[in-house]
Amino acid sequence: MTLKARITEDMKDAMRAKDAARLSTIRLLLAGIKQREVDERKDLTDADVLAVIDKMVKQRRDSIAQFEAGKRMDLVAIEQAELEVLQGYLPRQLADAEIDALVAEAIATTGAAGPAGMGKVMAALKSKLAGRADMTAVSAKVKAKLAAS
Repeated sequence: MTLKARITEDMKDAMRAKDAARLSTIRLLLAGIKQREVDERKDLTDADVLAVIDKMVKQRRDSIAQFEAGKRMDLVAIEQAELEVLQGYLPRQLADAEIDALVAEAIATTGAAGPAGMGKVMAALKSKLAGRADMTAVSAKVKAKLAAS
C-alpha cells in the first residue's frame, strides 16, 4: 500500500472514530499532497509524499517555537497534536551515531574540504536522510565537520 493510500485509509478511520483533531490534521496533509500533485501535474511517489510530510513537520516545529515565545500554550498544544499525527507517517528517525556515520561517509565520497564543500555534502545526504532526520541538525553537523577538516 502506498503512503498516500495509507493516509487516505487513516482519514476514513478517523471519520469513523469521530476523532476531529486527527481528522483535521490528516485532511490538511491530504490537501498539501493534492496541491503538490496539481502544481507538478503528476502523481506523487512515496518519497514525494514524505517530502510534503517533512515540510509540514518543520512548519509545526517552527510554529511551536513561535507560540512558546509568545506564551500561547493553547496554540502550542494544538500544534503539538498535529505534529504527533504527522510524525506517525515518517520513517524511524536515525540516531545521532547513524547520522554522524552518514555525514562522514558523504564527506569522504564527495571529497569535500572546508565550508565550500557544504553544498555537495548536503546534496549527497538529502536523499539518504529524507524524512529520517532533521536536516537543520544535519546541516549543523556537516558544517562542524567541514570546519574541523
